[in-house]
Amino acid sequence: MEVQNNEWQVVVFFLGGQAFAISVDKTREILRWPGSRPIPESHPAMIGITSVRGEVMPLLDLRAYLGITPKVPLESSKVIIAEFNESKLGFVVDGVERIYGISAAELDSTLTSAVLGKSILYVIKRNESNVLIPDYEAIIQAAAPSLDRSLSIDLKKVAELAAPLGDLDRYRILVAEDSPLIRTQISDVLTQGGFHNVTLVADGKEAWERLAMKNERYDLLVTDVEMPRLDGVALTKQVKEHPELKRMPVVVFSSIMVQDVRLKISGTGADAHVTKPELPRMVEKVCRLLLDSKEKAAATK
Repeated sequence: MEVQNNEWQVVVFFLGGQAFAISVDKTREILRWPGSRPIPESHPAMIGITSVRGEVMPLLDLRAYLGITPKVPLESSKVIIAEFNESKLGFVVDGVERIYGISAAELDSTLTSAVLGKSILYVIKRNESNVLIPDYEAIIQAAAPSLDRSLSIDLKKVAELAAPLGDLDRYRILVAEDSPLIRTQISDVLTQGGFHNVTLVADGKEAWERLAMKNERYDLLVTDVEMPRLDGVALTKQVKEHPELKRMPVVVFSSIMVQDVRLKISGTGADAHVTKPELPRMVEKVCRLLLDSKEKAAATK
């Protein structure tokens, strides 16, 4: 089944008087304050651990992390249970409003970093108000590093798979990912595997512009799903419908591959998908795809 539009949904919530959002795909449930037990020697925003139906998870107060004064007492707060990289945690917020549908075109990154700080990726302009989307991956790594998994790869296995490819620096890989942290991690993993000719861009539109440049050649594309201006779903479709680019392997990357995300990418023609916990194995998939592409090209000559 092919998804006809590339809209995705976000849960809008409040910290102080400011609206924020998190992807529905990463949201598991929303709870009233469940109580918590403190975690010794933890990040100041990591206020404790709680148990939800027998599953123990940490609670991270987004207000404390972002330096925002709460408008409600802790006992009246809401908790958004989210899943990242096969781990669950609770984000403590003032309140939750509703679910909105958004498109890549609504994500504005021009005010982030220099103006709003490194913790904010995008601004969504809705109904004359701004809704901010934080870089949750970076926040989790900073406040709960134990939830971030090792990115060490199996060098022996990669060497065996890469041997038929010859000099790996001959292969140009384009990576489209909006999170600066994840961009760096993907690049680091590819570099560990011997691929040094990697170009990093922040969204699908920039990736498409690179692919469309004359005299530019890329052997493989790695793309995130949710990105501004042009998301990974639309980007992959454009690549696979292009007469010259359609043979280029495309790897779709996502922090979590829930059913909704799988549905979004199922009709795009992507050659593989990788989740954040599978990131150390991305190089193995890249080697296999490049070898398959090389063999197909040789067969057509």
